[in-house]
Amino acid sequence: MINLQKGQKIELGLEKVGVGLGWNPSAAGQADFDLDASAFMLGENHKLPQDEFFVFYNNLQSPDGAVSSSGDDLTGAGSGEGEDAETILVDLTKLDPRIQEIIFTATIHKAEERRQNFGQVRNAYIRIYNALTGEEIAKYDLEEDFSVETGVEFGRIYRKNGVWKFDAMGIGNRGGLQFLVDKYVG
Repeated sequence: MINLQKGQKIELGLEKVGVGLGWNPSAAGQADFDLDASAFMLGENHKLPQDEFFVFYNNLQSPDGAVSSSGDDLTGAGSGEGEDAETILVDLTKLDPRIQEIIFTATIHKAEERRQNFGQVRNAYIRIYNALTGEEIAKYDLEEDFSVETGVEFGRIYRKNGVWKFDAMGIGNRGGLQFLVDKYVG
């Protein structure tokens, strides 16, 4: 398993990829952290070909059936030893030919209202794994690099010379999910 660093690229060598987001629930008396995993499936122009290629808690599957979300875990309680609170599954064999890359993001729901950021979330991580075997390929700890951010473009899957790769982007923002929607829609 590789502990990813910002800018690091790895060859996937997989057709079915899992992307898991996990974190520890809040301590007693604190507001829960509601982290959300999303996938933006982008065309050549780095935009969604249509809105349905944005996979998240309100759109659980892409129109081509290649990307699906497990749904919304509101507290992180679903995380545990070897378990992720939220998961996005990618079947690269079903991918619409218009899609050139898939950007994976993690955001904190209602971060501004609750005055929360990734620096406050305990043990937040993203892991990439073989969706057929469960074998973990790489892991990216979110709390270390993103102390004040509320949204993170943590990585992308892209094809180069016919080979699927994962790029640990590590781009944080303070605008959360809306910032990312504005960036990639239309």
